[in-house]
Amino acid sequence: MTSSDAQTMPSYPRAWEADVVLRDGSVAHVRPIRPDDAEALQRFHQSQSEQSVYLRFFAPLKRLSDKDLHRFTHVDHHGRVALVVEVGDALVAVARYDRLEGNDGPTAEVAFNVSDVMQGRGVGSVLLEHLAAIGQEAGVQRFVADVLPQNTKMLSVFSDAGYEVSRQFDDGVVALSFDISPTDRSEAVRAAREQRAESVSVRSLLRPRSVAVVGVSRREASVGRQVFEHLRDAGFTGDLWAVSSAGEPVADRATYARVGDIPQPVDLVVVAVPADAVQDVVLDCGRVGVRALLVVSAGFAEAGPEGERRQVELLRTARRFGMRVVGPNSFGLINARPQQRMNASLAPQMPAAGALGLFAQSGALGIAVLAEADRRRLGLSDFVSAGNRVDVSGNDLMQYWFDDEDTHAVALYLESMGNPRKFSRIARRLTGRKPVIVVKSGVSSYGVPPGHRVRATRARPSAFRAMLRQAGVIRVDDVHQMLDVAQLVVNQPLPRGGHVAVVGNSDALGVLAADACAGRGLDVVHGPVSVPAEADAATFERALREAFEDPDVDSVIACFIPPLVTDGAEVAAVLARTSSAHDKPCITTFLGVDGAPEALASAVAADGTRRVVPSYSMPENGVRALAAATRYGEWRARDHGQQVRPDGIDQAAAERLVDEVLAGSPDGRRLRTEEVTRLLACYGIEVWPTVPVEDRRAAVRAARELGYPVVLKSVSPLVRHQPVTAVRVDITSDAAMRGAYDALDERLAPLHANRMVVQKMATPGTACVIGSSEDPLFGPVVSFGLGGAPTELLDDIGYRIPPLTDVDVSDLVMSVKAAPLLHGHRGGDPVDRAALEDLIARVSVLADHVPEVVSLELNPVNCHAGGLEVLGASVAVAPPATRADSGRRALS
Repeated sequence: MTSSDAQTMPSYPRAWEADVVLRDGSVAHVRPIRPDDAEALQRFHQSQSEQSVYLRFFAPLKRLSDKDLHRFTHVDHHGRVALVVEVGDALVAVARYDRLEGNDGPTAEVAFNVSDVMQGRGVGSVLLEHLAAIGQEAGVQRFVADVLPQNTKMLSVFSDAGYEVSRQFDDGVVALSFDISPTDRSEAVRAAREQRAESVSVRSLLRPRSVAVVGVSRREASVGRQVFEHLRDAGFTGDLWAVSSAGEPVADRATYARVGDIPQPVDLVVVAVPADAVQDVVLDCGRVGVRALLVVSAGFAEAGPEGERRQVELLRTARRFGMRVVGPNSFGLINARPQQRMNASLAPQMPAAGALGLFAQSGALGIAVLAEADRRRLGLSDFVSAGNRVDVSGNDLMQYWFDDEDTHAVALYLESMGNPRKFSRIARRLTGRKPVIVVKSGVSSYGVPPGHRVRATRARPSAFRAMLRQAGVIRVDDVHQMLDVAQLVVNQPLPRGGHVAVVGNSDALGVLAADACAGRGLDVVHGPVSVPAEADAATFERALREAFEDPDVDSVIACFIPPLVTDGAEVAAVLARTSSAHDKPCITTFLGVDGAPEALASAVAADGTRRVVPSYSMPENGVRALAAATRYGEWRARDHGQQVRPDGIDQAAAERLVDEVLAGSPDGRRLRTEEVTRLLACYGIEVWPTVPVEDRRAAVRAARELGYPVVLKSVSPLVRHQPVTAVRVDITSDAAMRGAYDALDERLAPLHANRMVVQKMATPGTACVIGSSEDPLFGPVVSFGLGGAPTELLDDIGYRIPPLTDVDVSDLVMSVKAAPLLHGHRGGDPVDRAALEDLIARVSVLADHVPEVVSLELNPVNCHAGGLEVLGASVAVAPPATRADSGRRALS
């Protein structure tokens, strides 16, 4: 059987294939084992040391028998699962599990074998994560393993994974056993390992010890020549090499015909050759062990089908050799730190060194952002232009900046987003440490730059905004607002609250600032204080000190016009000195004052750092930035809760039910009433029964069976959006039922909406709607709103992206404008919030666990002081698309 045949077999789980970043930053490929791997598996086994073979098989086994090879390579991908890891063309690791109690047993025995040369690079941990995720999807609950005591590396793979591992020593073997359900600790371990690995891989791009530029022409206007000279002129502190087909010195430097001829190892290669020559360069780089590529060449996916083919080939080759790629069609990379000074970009000037990490996708936007940052004297730690984003994206850079001490805030200009689910997960960890500012105008594929691979989305823009709020991200509308916020969060402490002081020497500017605060949700508790226009610097200083020392004040806004007597720069210096002496943020507006920016950066804080007071052209701009920083500071200071894990969940039963439905309806369908009830019961959700009725006699019979009082209602989707009465409540007798049925039938029959059901009468309460949908871009999206057409008309619906914490669930309920109706509005009884939040949590976990559930709606959910009842439910299932961010580490 050929490799191609194996991969087209119906049973081959292609979705398990993944490129992963290892501990050292290199890239490897994980995939299911295939029958044609027998020869490669034998070579792998024979290349292992005697000790490694003994630790795996508990015996000196020099060669695998034909029977063993067949058994190892022929698996059913359900009861017996095996994965291999490839680096280049070599098989370097194998892992497997075998179920112990039949093909659907809950317990599986796991075993690992990692080549000697790959040990210590995190391969075993990656394989355990992937096997555990596969096992969970298949209904495996527990892994067991027998490990020799001297196999300390394998023992640590299990013990360090975050699971609760039990050990028992028996007959010279350590018997391990652990539940593979995710825990807060195992999820934290996985996220930390992913972050460290991806950070190391990006380090090769931004902190290389050596750089080679391919395509350095004798033409000074050529792209390769420009990048090379920018690197040289900026004073790159590592080794710099030129590769040129001319074979002659260029720019007073010796050149080499190809990267393979360079006499020393190269970390980063800048590729600036025509698109049709890039593949040969990438192959050459891969063969000599280059770690990272920056492809500034254009002519790839942005140029049409042929360019798309080149781009796919570029990524495939880079991944095969374990290289990371920025680009193609990239504007370049900049590391502005004095100890690096790497300007591998088309920007002729190196930006000032600073503490803002900046990411943009297109070159044009990169130019604009760099120019605006320079105009504001806002220094950068790094700048990255992703170009077509074939590999390295904003997610990778956030992982790198997470623990980079030189970067205090992160700004991302996103024209598209390929994996928002992973973005949300990474951003939430990063915003717990550093502000993340995002410019993103939309989330649909409309207007996506050519060359960017983006899945279509059905989610509303409000779902994307909710995702950013959930992650603590500061979203702004344009570059100017992004840098307005960056100036503040990089240079000033975060606000502790929304109480503000306004001080200045102009009543008009003070009023503008105070009005702007009121419009942005900030509370002016001090001032506006206006000193006389002829005041001297000492008067300014006293007014500022009083504002900073007011215990009720969290932030200070200072607004000045040119003083009549005192020099403006002197006032600015006073402001800088006063601000640096206090742990409260300060922003200012200096109208027409020359020299203020320099003076505002003249003070040194108590910790020895230079404190810059950001200056804005108008108070409104500064207040908008201050409001954004205040909201972020409040988000960061609050408790974000624990991931919800309701009890009474039977994921395996739910997946069996969905599999049964899809086996009979491969394209998917809406579930029948009894199927909906069974599925929701797997997640502890009880749906009140309804009895379909076709005439008044059936309605009476149903009412008697259920017991009066009952409700008669239409379940036609037409009545949901029609201004008609489609329900009769509190029916207490046969006669009342007959009258109710006749009245509804007469009203609804002309609309063909007379599909009626009878249901037990519930306690009067507030109707809510809880839903989830599986979006191709976002994955599961959970929604909440109050019932009724006005909610949909006014788009008063809240959204969150699972997995959710208990705080996320509470925030979702409070996010809708109609939320006061749930809390005793105008003397009413408040609903049982605990019951409502438990129900939302269960829906979120179901949506996260079962991607085949493409839509779910609980409508209505009747909420009251004594609890709630789910009075209606609908579910549709379909074959799932592969989620962009599954429960295992993988590059997009």
